[in-house]
Amino acid sequence: MKIALLSDIHSNLHALKACIAHARDNGAQQFVVLGDLVGYGGDPAGVVDAVMALWEEGAWIIKGNHDDMAVNPPPALNDMGSSSATWTHDQLNLEQREFLATRPMTVVHGKALFVHASANKPERWDYVDNELKAQQCMEAAQRDFGAAHVFVGHVHHQALFYTGAGRHMMRFDPVPGVHIPVPTRRPMVATVGSTGQPRDGDARSMYALYDDVLQTLCFNRVTYDTQSAAEAIRLQGLPEQMAHRLEIGR
Repeated sequence: MKIALLSDIHSNLHALKACIAHARDNGAQQFVVLGDLVGYGGDPAGVVDAVMALWEEGAWIIKGNHDDMAVNPPPALNDMGSSSATWTHDQLNLEQREFLATRPMTVVHGKALFVHASANKPERWDYVDNELKAQQCMEAAQRDFGAAHVFVGHVHHQALFYTGAGRHMMRFDPVPGVHIPVPTRRPMVATVGSTGQPRDGDARSMYALYDDVLQTLCFNRVTYDTQSAAEAIRLQGLPEQMAHRLEIGR
């Protein structure tokens, strides 16, 4: 089965639609959204509705930290994330908030674990952004879920951490569009990147396609209407930085 892995959409409906279309064109049979449907972007209601439609078709949807904040906004507005959460909360209706509130923290499919942040205490929202964090994530996934492969979001970058000869995690930076062998005998952690808010200097959207039969993983970059997504933020009166970062991929 070909599984499309999307994460960190961040209320960017233009990017979400582009990645869904790309995944379907490439044979995706199952969709997984690894959290952070909302936050920062200009169309939270549209994104939640689109993801709910995927869910009704059988997609697996994971809860992210920004989804949690949108349901229960923090009292102190001390950064862009918290202030965006308050605005996002007001844009969502009761059904949409309930959907976000009831998403699971993890989903297991065979030997694969899907989680927004680290498998090591997912509720702490730790970033898997180096080899040590990947090692902790993998050990928790094996211990608590019996998983050999872990797919995470949260860090807004695409990377593959695999078990080297010394049994410690090593980092590999993938080339978009290349199918990488990922046999279950070799434990690995993949950060699939951000669909709606890339932060690596490339404005193109991100998602990955996992084939659990052929045991391959392909990281993808998708061009979308970045300017319209940025304008959607400006039209809502949200901070200019939120719009500009989409244009520059930062």
